[in-house]
Amino acid sequence: MNRKDEPLQRGRDAYRRGAWREAYEALLAADQAAVLASEDLERLATAAYLVGLDAEFLRCMERLHTDHVQANDPQRAARYAFWLALGFLFRGEPAQANAWMARGQRYVQDTDCAERGYLLVPAAEQMLRAGDTAGAEAAATNAMAIGEQCADTDLTAIARHLLGRIHIHLGRVQSGLTLLDETMLAAVAGELSPIVTGLMYCSVIEACRDIHEFGRSREWTLALARWCEAQSEMVAFTDACLIHRAEILALQGAWDEAFADAQRACERAEASGRPPPGPALYQIGEIHRLRGEDAPAEAAFRQASRLGHEPQPGLALLRLAQGRVAAASAAAQRLMTATRDRIARSRLLPAYIEIMLEAGERERARPACEELARLAETFATDVLRAWAAQARGALALHDGDAGAALDALRQAYALWRRIEAPYEAARVRVLIGRACIQFGDAEAGALEFDAARSEFVALGARADVARLDELRSRSPSAATPLTARELEVLRLIAAGHTNKRIANTLGVSERTVDRHVSNILVKLDVPSRSAATAYGYAHRLL
Repeated sequence: MNRKDEPLQRGRDAYRRGAWREAYEALLAADQAAVLASEDLERLATAAYLVGLDAEFLRCMERLHTDHVQANDPQRAARYAFWLALGFLFRGEPAQANAWMARGQRYVQDTDCAERGYLLVPAAEQMLRAGDTAGAEAAATNAMAIGEQCADTDLTAIARHLLGRIHIHLGRVQSGLTLLDETMLAAVAGELSPIVTGLMYCSVIEACRDIHEFGRSREWTLALARWCEAQSEMVAFTDACLIHRAEILALQGAWDEAFADAQRACERAEASGRPPPGPALYQIGEIHRLRGEDAPAEAAFRQASRLGHEPQPGLALLRLAQGRVAAASAAAQRLMTATRDRIARSRLLPAYIEIMLEAGERERARPACEELARLAETFATDVLRAWAAQARGALALHDGDAGAALDALRQAYALWRRIEAPYEAARVRVLIGRACIQFGDAEAGALEFDAARSEFVALGARADVARLDELRSRSPSAATPLTARELEVLRLIAAGHTNKRIANTLGVSERTVDRHVSNILVKLDVPSRSAATAYGYAHRLL
């Protein structure tokens, strides 16, 4: 073997083994010694992409495009135009993406070839982002038909997964998930090229995550983790894998492991000269928030925001925990007003409803609960059903309807247990305890609080432990005849509020407040509001 051919052979061997960093360095050395032929330049481009060198990947693709234009090979030139369009689209540079799409389409507009199908993909992606789901569906369907006709497995998989995502956006969830599952079979079986395999894993997992399809997200994330671990030198997709896994671990209550995965995603990005991923920083902020670590949570949310990742609703929930209800309410309302996509809204509504109820904005919380219930029916996933039932129960609890609250909250608790989400299940038990107390069964309420507190302690949810202890100190004992709602009214009476003002504060009618006041006077056996206030202070109810 000629000495100048050694780097080339090493690069090819490393490429076959999936040793992407070694392949990149060897092929780059070979290219510097003598310009690589197209097949080896493609290998260099792929290796560059997989070790996280996106700019180098695009430069290689531009060289390949130019080479095939000069060689009068318009079909291959169009294929590289596709990769350039997709690359610039992912980088958030739609003008360049459009230019490459237009150039590629000009090369193959009158040709029956796979490249024509490839160039439909970024066009469909842009239509989907612009809200033109009908146009996106037509383009993706056409691209999939071309892929099948040309026996191009990469194109078929890309188009099929895109069509699945479009079906989900259109509310045809089951058919969409079926298309995504079929795409993943090709990825798991190793039928796709390395870059397409990674893209399909990440996009399908994200689509499942968006609609709270927790079971599929977990299954495909584990498969992606195995694929990434088998290629230790790969940087592309490993960040996404770690972030997805962190989200799943966090939901399952494995906060230490989730935190470690999110940190690893940041460290790997920084080691490759890239900024840390915004979603990883957001996840780090969320875990700090759940642990009650306010300062590092805020720092992580702010850093995520600086990198272009929306820090909400985590930051708003942090403000709520800090007692800054007005700030939390303003942020939540701004975000919901700006968010139109219903899949995105489904991820925001649970936090929005919690904040609105805490802020006393019942008139905003009720339609949000109804919207969440509709989305749960449309997307039919256990996580959304659990959120919807929990929201329905919290609203009923706020309205003083303990029976309706208990019915909905028991449904939510069963769903969170089935999903294996211990933190959410514990939070529901707090609400169940409050409903039991409101119903007049203080002993059952105390049992629910005890169970929730044990779970919070085990998880390390220190802020929730503190909030629950404070709630228990204000809750009626078994010897106290007042319900939780009546205690709220008594506290407002002690603050000097009129019945009209109490009604406005609690979001109920003045007639309902009159009834509560009458019940308080009868139960405490006192003649007046001032006597009821004195009783409350004497018995440490205020």
